[in-house]
Amino acid sequence: MNKITSITLIIIFFLFSSLNANEISVLEITESDFVVGNENAPITIIEYASMSCSHCASFHNNTLGDIKTEYIDTGKVRFVFRDFPFDYPALLGSMVMQCIPKDIRYDYMNALYMLQHNWIFRENTKTKQELYKIMQSGGMTKNEFDSCLSNADLENYILEGVMAAQKEFDIRSTPSFLVNGKLIEGNKNIKEFRQIIDKILSE
Repeated sequence: MNKITSITLIIIFFLFSSLNANEISVLEITESDFVVGNENAPITIIEYASMSCSHCASFHNNTLGDIKTEYIDTGKVRFVFRDFPFDYPALLGSMVMQCIPKDIRYDYMNALYMLQHNWIFRENTKTKQELYKIMQSGGMTKNEFDSCLSNADLENYILEGVMAAQKEFDIRSTPSFLVNGKLIEGNKNIKEFRQIIDKILSE
């Protein structure tokens, strides 16, 4: 009985190890990621954000622009945007952003954060109505909008990304940042980001 149990445990161990070996770390940047900046930049920052999160909006409205000017546009930082929706409105916003071409997604994303109070509501129907008004002004048709939000594969992709981040780095709040693989939690102002980034660049 003990021998059988031991063998079974060994088999389970190797199967588990094999499964883990095949898993891709969230630190791996893939073609499906939304990235701005030089792929060879010495620093990679991965942001996990919820589009209904006020602290995430504060980061995008008040800090991201300075990071882009000082570090992204100068080739020092590659910035990766990842979805971490905490509620249904945030999930809707994330899905719509995934349906926007990457070459214009940055501006759309920041616009949604800036207009957060215009489209985030408790009533899901109201959220969809107001979100569509914003996307319509940018040229998205009603059919495109509805098709995007009914895409089950897209929804699963976003939620799988959330689970992967929770599993590997125990991310529980937004915004959270992985700076060259180190977890930095909470909204930070530009001075705090300068300290973090400049310290890495000086090493």
